[in-house]
Amino acid sequence: MKLTVLGSGTSHGIPVIGCECPVCKSLDPKDNRMRASLYIEGDDEERVVIDTGPDFRIQALRVGLKSLDAVFLTHAHADHVHGLDDVRSLSYEREIPVYGNAETLRELKERFSYAFQNTQRGGGKPRINLNPVKHPVQIGSLTLTPIPVKHGRLDILGWKISKTNDSGPFAVYLTDTSFIPQASLDLIRSPEVKGPEVLIVGGLRVRPHETHFSFEQALSTGVDIRARHVYLTHICHGHSHREITAICRRFRNLRNLEDTVMEPAYDRMEFVL
Repeated sequence: MKLTVLGSGTSHGIPVIGCECPVCKSLDPKDNRMRASLYIEGDDEERVVIDTGPDFRIQALRVGLKSLDAVFLTHAHADHVHGLDDVRSLSYEREIPVYGNAETLRELKERFSYAFQNTQRGGGKPRINLNPVKHPVQIGSLTLTPIPVKHGRLDILGWKISKTNDSGPFAVYLTDTSFIPQASLDLIRSPEVKGPEVLIVGGLRVRPHETHFSFEQALSTGVDIRARHVYLTHICHGHSHREITAICRRFRNLRNLEDTVMEPAYDRMEFVL
């Protein structure tokens, strides 16, 4: 199983339009952050994505995406779904299933209403079917388990990514998170109280935010769920990749977490489990 971070930025994307800050003008490619999304390739060549934001077309071209078995959504904010139309070219031969909670799918049906109308034919709309989800979903060798979390007052989903019928290493993707209920923490941990091999978790900035984890909160979540590798995503333009790397290093040192990797994610970062 291979994971690729398609985008690691917050809702504006980085560089931000019209901004002259040091991060937006940075020449470090790791400071260029598209909207947050994750691409997953299964051992039997399954291909799924979590979230299709406004940058999805470019992200898909970057990784050479030629087919898609499913789309999993965290929530219906624009920076997570407004590239959904770009699955059109991947859905000519068959419909692509889209999974999310009931509220997310209700909003999708309104915003992409043309995709569900019989009046428009041909290649002018994506062929998708919406699937409300409360239980694990199997896509061949991949199983994705919905993890209910809070994004401010909004109920959204994170996703646990594992190999089907395999108790080995797994990953967890939690973007736009501000609170994790106890029941969801129990879903993340295995029966042996083993944490994920990889946790990709939203960490917006140093300062607190009403609807997003700060860096410290996100890193602390990694400690709480015993993740071996913790990577921050959905990052704003207030901090460079180099600065966030130093923040993660200081956090590890203060907590004596010598065996835990903690770093900012970056676009096109890859993991193999």
